[in-house]
Amino acid sequence: MSGLVLAGGGHSHALVLRRWAMQPSKRPKGRICLIDQRSSALYSGMVPGVVSGIYNETEASIDLRHLASQAGVDFIQAKIESLDWQNNNVYLSEHRSLHYEILSLNLGCNSPHPDALIYQKRCIPIKPLWGALKLIQEEVGTASNAPESPFSVVGSGLAAIEICLGLRKRWPTRGIQLVIHNRKGNRHFYPALRKANIRLITEEQLPEEGPILLCTGSVAPSFLQASGLLCNSAGRVRTKPTLQVLGHRNIFASGDCAVIDENPRPPTGVWAVRAAPVLAHNLQATSCKRPLQTWNPQRRALQLVGHASSAKQASAWALWGNLCIGPYPWIWQWKQRLDRHFIAMFKTNIKMTSADEPSMACRGCAAKLPASTLQNGLREAGLAPLSNDPNDAVLINDSVVQSVDGFPALVSDPWLNAYLTTLHACSDLWASGAEVDNAQALITLPAIDAKLQKDLLKETLSGIQAALKPQDACLLGGHTLESRDPSNMPISLGIQVSLVVNGQRPPNQQPWSKGGLRAGDVLLLSRAIGSGVLFAAAMTGQANPRDIEQALVSMQTSQHKVVQHLLHLEAMLPDAIHACTDITGFGLIGHLGEMLDASDPGLRLSLDVDAIPIYKGTLALIKKGICSTLAPSNRMAWSRLDPRAETPACIQLTSQRISNHDQTSWQAIREILVDPQTCGPLALACPKELGKELCRAGPWTRIGSVI
Repeated sequence: MSGLVLAGGGHSHALVLRRWAMQPSKRPKGRICLIDQRSSALYSGMVPGVVSGIYNETEASIDLRHLASQAGVDFIQAKIESLDWQNNNVYLSEHRSLHYEILSLNLGCNSPHPDALIYQKRCIPIKPLWGALKLIQEEVGTASNAPESPFSVVGSGLAAIEICLGLRKRWPTRGIQLVIHNRKGNRHFYPALRKANIRLITEEQLPEEGPILLCTGSVAPSFLQASGLLCNSAGRVRTKPTLQVLGHRNIFASGDCAVIDENPRPPTGVWAVRAAPVLAHNLQATSCKRPLQTWNPQRRALQLVGHASSAKQASAWALWGNLCIGPYPWIWQWKQRLDRHFIAMFKTNIKMTSADEPSMACRGCAAKLPASTLQNGLREAGLAPLSNDPNDAVLINDSVVQSVDGFPALVSDPWLNAYLTTLHACSDLWASGAEVDNAQALITLPAIDAKLQKDLLKETLSGIQAALKPQDACLLGGHTLESRDPSNMPISLGIQVSLVVNGQRPPNQQPWSKGGLRAGDVLLLSRAIGSGVLFAAAMTGQANPRDIEQALVSMQTSQHKVVQHLLHLEAMLPDAIHACTDITGFGLIGHLGEMLDASDPGLRLSLDVDAIPIYKGTLALIKKGICSTLAPSNRMAWSRLDPRAETPACIQLTSQRISNHDQTSWQAIREILVDPQTCGPLALACPKELGKELCRAGPWTRIGSVI
């Protein structure tokens, strides 16, 4: 098999991935990709608990990136824009496409907007769930908690009722009201709603102010019907009992976005969960051309509806068809036990490893050789002068600047990995004050099926071009190799990209250098640090997926416009930029130390650690003992923090927030200062007044000064 694509991180796919992680022999051969717009998925059964404040989002979420890694599956975080089943292509955001041989759809659903409410900007659909939870979080602690600004929910189903009761738990005194269209359904819940002081109103009684949450049924993502797949009136893809889409042997669908044509069931999480074993079997069977299983879901499923509105004791109902029991506290305890058991299956490392299996080495720029190894190797090879030149790029003639960089794949998305690697390689030129003109690439691919290699190469080249194009730069060519090492799992982690990057400086002007620090200069940083720790934690599932997402957003932001702005200032103010470098493998103090060593002797740096931008979640991970595999060798740079050490220069740390007695926090700061960075910030030294102006315009942050 040459390619299986799992579109969506719904409950079916999450359970399939878990099965493959636990039983690798059940995993189809070849490359498998999971695509989702987010790197974590909320477990629907715990959403009312999140709404009420009983659980936080992390407790109720599945880390899709880590789960995919454990299952040996590539993870691609992107929005699916369209499907071309005639040519077996899925089209993603950023003008990307992904070819498949087998496709599985588990995309969830969305909440439709009633025509009468579509004009209301304050209407937020309950699905996708993240948008609704963001609305609730924004409402917490705001003026809209006032009684005159009620929170309204539209819907007649169980979801709307459960959400209303959860909101009452979160806001005991705030006005909560439910707009119902069908007063005949779910009547046995109305006494509990009234007891919780939840007002039942009509659509005409909606107030002019206050948020509105829509729990108005569900429809499948619109691109499915637009693709020409057979769908029902709600846009749900129609399937056979084998979960194959009607008319398509190589496309499967399950969960809320699908319906079995001969045996339809409502779009609830329970059916997605129960479809998972059949889906897992049939995906493998299709890849091996073996017989498929059929699934005939039971007519009814037990539903547990939470009633957590009471401050005294929560309760819940149990529903089986038309039978309703409750609300009772024991049913609530039962529901909590089931929900926590389900999510706990994904909260531990599923993949079993032997005691003698080596620990995973970090990737990205954290795979760089230690500074001591590099220096000793150069010296013994008779190339010691190279180790004494710390500059980021070399001047080829009076204007051409060149650099080379690369590393093992940081993420299992070939396009994104190539994009990040290209930006990282460009960073050496940016730190030299050069604009990128062109690049050549050296790409090493795993030894796999030729068709898969072609797909990986296409995605990698597309990522490189996507990073170069906004800079008006181009890819001139390069070289490709096939690895002789065993293929990594996920397969895309076996890719390695290196680039030679060429750029231009203004004629007859020397590149910016690391040397040139002057007393009185201010030190500026262009973005946060902490990527080494975050991705080290991600490999073991200890990083918050939201923190990884936010870091990747920053890392994907090209800094070429920042450099263009500096070049514009330099043209007006010659000698405005005294020194510049990019913060990469040797960490912040490692590279700042290089700047000191290359500048006039006798200078020192004063760093305000309170001002250093650090990626969210990083310091907490450091305090848990997590660090990259390059960090221990980088700790040699700690000697620069000790004024008693016999070092060429000293870096002084100051803080108004951390007391001298808080050794835990100071140790965390020391660790973040040696953390290797992939797509790290630029560090700039310039006069104080210019620094003020740059910080005002952004994205710069003043982190210290030269003394």
